[in-house]
Amino acid sequence: SAINGLEGVKKALGGNYDIVLMDIQMPFMDGIQATKKLREEGFQKPIIALTAFATQADRMKCIDVGCSDYLTKPVQTEDLLQVLNTYIVS
Repeated sequence: SAINGLEGVKKALGGNYDIVLMDIQMPFMDGIQATKKLREEGFQKPIIALTAFATQADRMKCIDVGCSDYLTKPVQTEDLLQVLNTYIVS
């Protein structure tokens, strides 16, 4: 886990993670900026946006910057498992 977007970018680029769960509201660098930076740096693994913003425009903003998928908070376990299952490579 990362405490802000900048730390999240560093961890994602330096680690071996299969999926990134990206909180959209974070200090220093928000999830939108962090996702954009990861994609610019060539990060190709799935990034799932987690946000309390639930409008279609909010969803499209996340997808447009490179998020693979989008879940609204509070996240329901069934919804999270369904999205994760979409990206799990056997």
